[in-house]
Amino acid sequence: MDAPPTAPVVATGLVGGYAIARFSGRRELGGIFLAACGVWSARQWSRKGGPPLAGGLGLTYAAAFGASHPLAKRIGAWPSVGVVTAVASGAAAALADRRA
Repeated sequence: MDAPPTAPVVATGLVGGYAIARFSGRRELGGIFLAACGVWSARQWSRKGGPPLAGGLGLTYAAAFGASHPLAKRIGAWPSVGVVTAVASGAAAALADRRA
């Protein structure tokens, strides 16, 4: 059985990580969830395209998380999470999930 596509897992990690941190009041729980989704995705990317793909998309995922913070000051928290999620999951879909 094929592994599920990574784009939904990336989106779940970013949105779910933020939601867990916000609604539980425990940032570390959101971080653990975010990291777990990232690790799972990186393993899939490595299987599909090797270290270059895993590294590039892993950096995109981490950069999306990092960019969401300053962006939130300009457009708000949830819109920021939506923007960075669209970018990171779009990259995963285009670069990894379409591979055979």
